[in-house]
Amino acid sequence: MTLVQPVAVPTAGARTPHRWLILAVLCVAQLVVVLDNTVLTVAVPVLTTELDASTADVQWMINAYALVLSGLLLTAGAAADRYGRRRMLLAGLVLFGLGSLVAGLASTSGQLIAARAGMGVGGALLVTSTLAVAMQVFDGPERSRAIGIWAATSALGFAVGPPIGGTILAHLPWGAIFLLNVPIVLACLLVGRALVPESRGPAGGRLDVWGATLSTAGLTAVVFSIIAGPERGWASAEVVGAAVVGVVLLGLFVSWERRITHPMLDMHFFRDRRFVGAVSGVVLITFGATGALFLLTQHLQFVSGYPAWEAGLRMAPFALSIVLLNVSGVAAAVIRRLGLAAAIAVGMALLAAGLATVTLVSSDGYAVLLGGLLVMGVGCSLANPAIVEAVMSAIPAEKAGAGAGVDGTMTEVGSSLGIAVLGAVLNARFAALLPAGLAGAQSFPAALAAADEGPQRQAVTSAFASALETGQLVGAAAVLAGGLLAAALLRRASGPRP
Repeated sequence: MTLVQPVAVPTAGARTPHRWLILAVLCVAQLVVVLDNTVLTVAVPVLTTELDASTADVQWMINAYALVLSGLLLTAGAAADRYGRRRMLLAGLVLFGLGSLVAGLASTSGQLIAARAGMGVGGALLVTSTLAVAMQVFDGPERSRAIGIWAATSALGFAVGPPIGGTILAHLPWGAIFLLNVPIVLACLLVGRALVPESRGPAGGRLDVWGATLSTAGLTAVVFSIIAGPERGWASAEVVGAAVVGVVLLGLFVSWERRITHPMLDMHFFRDRRFVGAVSGVVLITFGATGALFLLTQHLQFVSGYPAWEAGLRMAPFALSIVLLNVSGVAAAVIRRLGLAAAIAVGMALLAAGLATVTLVSSDGYAVLLGGLLVMGVGCSLANPAIVEAVMSAIPAEKAGAGAGVDGTMTEVGSSLGIAVLGAVLNARFAALLPAGLAGAQSFPAALAAADEGPQRQAVTSAFASALETGQLVGAAAVLAGGLLAAALLRRASGPRP
């Protein structure tokens, strides 16, 4: 017997009742997905000790989630359009909750890795269905504001993951990091089942099994090569092999999608210059922004000496400013006034300026960092919602799930590339600046451990700080270039659609 009936889909021109409560559910679901990308960073020492985990085990505990999530995003988006966005939202919540429960109770490294992979399946469904549902229940100016709040949630999750993880570990066993997801997911499941209306695209043809298989395998291989490159060497056989296999599989995916009558991802989208411009912008912007912010956290931890949770806490004003400007509607109003292209250009210019400020302006206090973070937050509060809206507005509303899948996939690829490439810039510069006797050191902690007390240790710290500065400036330049290029592509495509 059904105790709670789903809300009916509103008729044309009517607004969905309780839409802001629905958005709150969507944002909470999105928040836990993003949190689980960063929350484990502070738990590595505990996991190594209590689960007797090797370095490879720890890497897979972290990466299994990201690999599965990024590999399934296109498939999850297509499933949301075909089988129902509400249905996939609820399925994602169930899978994510079960994975969190198993992860929290895991007693071996293998169990935790498998649970994290299962959470990645649920996460892929949630990333795509939350955005797709928001596109269905909001319209007009409210849609822009809703997208802004949804996008701000990701920034909040990125910043608060380490401090939340550190706070939990200070008072509870490590399993609580995952077990606390369970009541949150249950609450979202109950409210979402009661309030979220069902919507789906027009069904047609058979399920595109080959398309789903090729895209999932290809994306997983490509993202694996990006993640593994810095650690295992970009020229290593496994990294090169994974990249080649991934590119070949994605090429086969494109060929297959162009041949079948009812493709999982309509390749005609890529004939729309607005869509191409928006997707290119997602990759370029997340490349620079995520990579540079990753280096900034390294600076706070290794140079300034803060633990991971405190470094995350000091970066919280960045995320909080994004949330405040979007929840208040200020960001949406500015975006409407400027237009998508100009909002992206202005936003990314501010983000680049903030990154350059915290990198180049020396200060022993927190004031300069705080000011730079707030400027960065204002920039992201404009650029992130604008680029998401540009992607979603370039495709038909009935393909909202597919659009969310593309946006999520490009975000994951851009983020992984940013961390990998700017991390490689950091490592190359650090190696070049190390004293001759420490040239073989593979990392800052290793070089510091091998250095003699006094001047040599100071030289290692200075070399790492200088290398971080180089990497952050490269990231700031990439942010600015990506924002300007995306804005230019969107402006050029603002004429009649082909």
